[in-house]
Amino acid sequence: MNTETPRIFIAATRQNDGKTTVSLGLIAALQEHFPRIGYIKPVGQRFIQVEEQKIDEDTVLMDAVYRMNCPLVDMSPIAVEPDFTRKYLQAANNEALVKKIQTAFDRVAWEKDFVLCEGSGHAGVGSVFDLSNARVAKLLGAKIIIVSQGGIGKPIDEIALNQAFFEKEGGEVIGVILNKVLPDKVDTITEFARRGLKRKGLELLGVLPYEQILGNPSVDLIRGELHAELLNKPPTLNTMVDDVIVGAMGAHNAMQYFKRGVLLITPGDREDILLAAGASVDVHNSEKMAGIVLTGGLRPSENVLKVIRAMPIPVLLAKADSYQVASTVHNLTVKTRPNDAEKISLIRNIVAKNVNVKKIVSSL
Repeated sequence: MNTETPRIFIAATRQNDGKTTVSLGLIAALQEHFPRIGYIKPVGQRFIQVEEQKIDEDTVLMDAVYRMNCPLVDMSPIAVEPDFTRKYLQAANNEALVKKIQTAFDRVAWEKDFVLCEGSGHAGVGSVFDLSNARVAKLLGAKIIIVSQGGIGKPIDEIALNQAFFEKEGGEVIGVILNKVLPDKVDTITEFARRGLKRKGLELLGVLPYEQILGNPSVDLIRGELHAELLNKPPTLNTMVDDVIVGAMGAHNAMQYFKRGVLLITPGDREDILLAAGASVDVHNSEKMAGIVLTGGLRPSENVLKVIRAMPIPVLLAKADSYQVASTVHNLTVKTRPNDAEKISLIRNIVAKNVNVKKIVSSL
C-alpha cells in the first residue's frame, strides 16, 4: 500500500460532532499547501445508490464540491448495509475488507499530493466487524485529528477516551478541533481547553464558532425526510428553514408568523390559513416564508390548489399529522448537501479562519 502520500484521519468523539464540516473546510484550506487532494471515507454508514453502487453520502458531497477525479467506489469502498454486521459475524472476511480499503486508498492517492480520510464516528465505531476507526486509521498509516463539540470538561473527557483507543491500536493523535462553540465563549474555551488538552499531550488545532445556519434544514431536505408530495413548482427548494410554526390558530392570528425563513405546518384542510398565506407571499419579496407543509394527507380543494400552484414558495403535502411532522423536523439530523452553496462557502471561511492549518501540515 502507498505509504508516501501525506494523509490525516478525521475522527470524532461521537456522531454529528462535525467531521464532515471540518473535512469539507480543511480540503479547501489544505489546497494552498497540497494542490491535488484526494478523499476517502473507508467505512460509510449512510449511503445512497449511485449507478448501482452504494456510496456514502459524505463522499458524494466531497466529490460534488471538489471534483476529486477518482471513482466514487474507491472513495467509499465499504458501505455498512443493514445486514452487514450479521453477515460478518456469521462468516468473517476481515482480510478481504482490509485489502479492499487499502486498494481503494492506493487508487484515491494516485497522483495526489495529500489524502484526507474521514472516519465514521468515535474511535470504537466498527469494532463489531473488526474495522474500528482506530484500526482503519492505523491500517492507512494516517495521523489522527479528533473533532469534538465545544466545551471544556465533557469534551476533554471524551477526547481522552478516544485518544486511548487510537493509541492502543498504534495510531498517533496530532490534535483536536472543537466545533459548535458559542461565539461569546470562544476565547474562554480556547484558553482552558488548550490547557486541558496540553495535559493530555494534545494540541488544540482550532475552535469553530457555532453558526445557526449550518444546523438549519432546507425545505428539500424536509421534503425527503417526510416523503412529502410537492404541490407546486417554486423557483427553489433549497430555502433554509430558520423557524417552525404550527398553524393551529385562526388565519388572522397566523399572519403575524408569515415571516422570512418560517416553515408553516398546518392541516391540509385549514384553507383559511392557506389562503391567507397565499395572499401574503410575493415573488419579488425576499422576506417571504421558507415554505408550507400540509399535514394529515388532507389535499385542499381545487380552488385552493390553484392558489398554491401560484405561490413562489414550496408547499408540501405529508401523510403524517402536524405533531408528527413537527417532531420529525425538530429531530432532523442536518447534513450539508452539494447544493447548499451558502453553507459550503461559510464552512470554508470558518475553517480557514479558525483552524491552524500550518500546524497540521508541519505535524505531517
